[in-house]
This record gives sequence, C-alpha cells and structure tokens, in this order.
Amino acid sequence: MPSVRHKGLVWVHPQPLREILMQVLVGDIGGTKTRLGVVELTRQPYEAQGERGYPSADFPHFEAILEQFRADSGGLPSQLCVGVAGPVRGQCCEVTSLPWRLEGSAMAHRLNLERVVLLNDLEAHAWGLGALGENDWQVLQTGTPDPRGNACLIAAGTGLGEAGLVWDGQRQRPFATEGGHASFAPGCEWDVELWRFLAARHGHVSWDRVVSGRGLWAIFECLLETRRARMPDWLAEAAQKTGDPAAAVSQAALAGRDELCDEALGHFVRLYGLETGNLALKMLATGGVHVGGGIAPKILPWLTDGRFLAAFRNQGRMTALMDSLPVRVLLSDRTALIGAAVFLATEASRS
Repeated sequence: MPSVRHKGLVWVHPQPLREILMQVLVGDIGGTKTRLGVVELTRQPYEAQGERGYPSADFPHFEAILEQFRADSGGLPSQLCVGVAGPVRGQCCEVTSLPWRLEGSAMAHRLNLERVVLLNDLEAHAWGLGALGENDWQVLQTGTPDPRGNACLIAAGTGLGEAGLVWDGQRQRPFATEGGHASFAPGCEWDVELWRFLAARHGHVSWDRVVSGRGLWAIFECLLETRRARMPDWLAEAAQKTGDPAAAVSQAALAGRDELCDEALGHFVRLYGLETGNLALKMLATGGVHVGGGIAPKILPWLTDGRFLAAFRNQGRMTALMDSLPVRVLLSDRTALIGAAVFLATEASRS
C-alpha cells in the first residue's frame, strides 16, 4: 500500500474506493461553531466543498444543523463522519460544551443516511495531520523526529482537547483521550492563587478550565480580583460587543494596550506550554508534538517568542528529552473535516 510521508507523519493512501463512498459529508462539532462540508474521497488532496459554519448554540441539537445544511445545499450525502467535542462511546456522545446527545445509529435512521460515524474531535484532527501541506504548520522546535514514534495533539479553543497517535506498523494511528479534563496542577505561587479562584467557582479544577478560551478569561478575572483592579470600560465594551471576552483580552495584549491583559496572556501561554509538555511526556511523543485549536494561530507571536517552549521544556530530569521533540503549531482550521474524510477512506480500504 503506497504511503505519503510528511514531516515525521506517515499517512497511508487508501486502496481504490467503492463508488458509493465517492462523496461523503464531514463535520466538526465545537462548542462555538459547527462546520460541515462535502468531500470527494477519490480526489486528493482532500478539500471540503460547499463548507458551511453554524453557531452551535443557536440550534437545539445537531440534527437541526444537518437539516439546515440539507436545505442550504440541496441534499445530504449518504455517509457522515463528524468530530465531536466530547467522549465517544458506542457511537454515542454527550457533547461537553453543549446540551446535545448524539447517537450515530439513531441519527442515521432518522435522517435516512446509510452510515453515521462519530469521532472525538481531537481524534478527527489527528487523522487529518498527515494530509496537510507545508504552509499549514509553524515550527516551534525542529527536534529529532522519529517517523515511527508516538505523537500527540493538543488544542485549546472553547475547551481543551488532547489526543495521541501510536505507530501501528503502517501509520501513526490516532486515539482519543479526555486528558484536557485531568486535574490542573499548580506549578508556582500564582498558579495556586488561580487554582483557589477556580476551585471556589467549580470545585474540581481541570486543565480545560485554564487552557481554553474561558480559561484565558478566568485568568484575567483572577488577576482583577487579586490585584483589586478595575476592568477598563473599553475592554468591557469590547467583550460585550463580540460576545467573546477571551478574544478581547488577547487582542488587547497583542496590541500592547493593557498591562493586565498582557500579564493574563503571558500566564496563559506559559500554562499552555506546560500542559503541552505534560502531554508530550506522557505520550513519549518522539514522532511529533502538534499544537492545534482555534486560539494558537491567533496568538502565534506569543507562541514563537520563547516563553511557550520554555514552559514546555521545563520537565526536570526529562528536559533533555523535551529538547529533542519536534513541536509545531497547526495553522489550518479545516483539519478535523479532512481528518474525518481520511478516517472514512482508511476504513473503506480495509473492507
């Protein structure tokens, strides 16, 4: 079976596909936005055609979005593969950041589809990594990649997702985790203050509460409280206008407009680097460490100035190992869609 090698990843092209799988519907369900598109599996490189995005919270359930997409595009292909932000078990999933429950077989029956496949959203992203091009990456650390080593993917957006990839003899095969919901471990006195601030609100404090859009806003709120500071009126107005207070903080920091926003983003980048290092160490990710999600490309100057890597490498006796791991930022926001197509093509090649 022919393969394509791309910077340490090996993606195996599927064997000739059955005609029925020529056109498939792929999706990416996030807490903020749900994307859908149609992919021709017999054409490579894969591209999602007729892509549409829908505000997730505006719909009572995912099937309502599918019905809207059907109306917008004039129909649905017979097979759907979608990445979902939540744990998938038995082709069922309770979406972490939305009041949605997805059941693959029931959905297929109600919508008259031949097949519905649910993947964890980070698993879908991981399936798409090997199909990306040179311009889809920003290298943070070249390292010494092992094409047959394990790899990992971490992605901060509305929440924090984590996935692994393990060499199966032909490719780095993705698997889902819910590592983003593991307990946050403070690493300094200020982190302890942040933990106390979040514990008073939520009880359990996970990395998802810290390294995510809502995490950045929580960091800023913690700074306001501990410094007894007042939020500038212009920042409150920007947060209310956009409905995305974390974006308002990051934009103010990137523009050098507010010292407290600057400090908040600095803590966020450090903690993002620290948890990326934790994941890389647990996965022994000699095949590559991939940083994705919606936030990373927007704060790229802060990820490339050294502070992210300094926190990533700060693993005590394992620092030398951390120096050897390749680290890249994923710039494409279509990876989950392409990954869903890669998954279907790979499964079809085995049938």
